[in-house]
Amino acid sequence: MDELQKAGLVKAVGQAIALRRAAAGLSQERVAEALGITREAVSRMETGVAVPSVVRLAELAEIFSCGIEELLTDVSSRRIDQARTMVDLFDGLADDKRQLLVSIIRQIAQGFGER
Repeated sequence: MDELQKAGLVKAVGQAIALRRAAAGLSQERVAEALGITREAVSRMETGVAVPSVVRLAELAEIFSCGIEELLTDVSSRRIDQARTMVDLFDGLADDKRQLLVSIIRQIAQGFGER
């Protein structure tokens, strides 16, 4: 992984943290308080200026009631992670709805492949 890819990953994880925080209805101040850090430190993580440690990711996942892997895979550009995200999106849908989505995604993918 080159430096540009690393920077992109850190920024993407920061965006995932920000999205999870917003979805949980929490302010940066509230997350900072729960972590025992400053609001600025939370902001630096969310903007990709600071890289959260594995322990910090675990703490954030607990605060947001999600898995650590969700903070990493939701924004990943790896095909396997994107496929897992699709599986999660399909979870709980009726068979006919899943089949419809697969058909739509197949058509879109084929359209992109023709270019």
